[in-house]
Amino acid sequence: MAVSFACKHIEFAEIIKCSFDLNKTEYNLLLFLINSKRELDIKEISEKLSLDRSTIQKAMKLLTQKDLVKRIQTNLENGGYVFFYIVKNKQEIKSKILQSVDNWHNSVKKLIINW
Repeated sequence: MAVSFACKHIEFAEIIKCSFDLNKTEYNLLLFLINSKRELDIKEISEKLSLDRSTIQKAMKLLTQKDLVKRIQTNLENGGYVFFYIVKNKQEIKSKILQSVDNWHNSVKKLIINW
């Protein structure tokens, strides 16, 4: 899905990526988690997406810091723990994207008015 603005064609993915300053890997992980609709650990994500665990861990850390993904710690019976990840509320994410687009829209309007 894309939007056209005058001479510029903008893919919907770019709107999401720009709204949260996501790179391609972070964006793909976010979509994967949105579509999975359940908690997943790094190992399972790594296997399903054929990505290195360290790449996923780094991206998950950033997605968690950006408040898009929730990290849940599960303690193991024999000691240790595993982190599971799940996307935060999709409606909240949509609201944040809409706010970002509104902010951009207002900035553009201000530029035009002051031109």
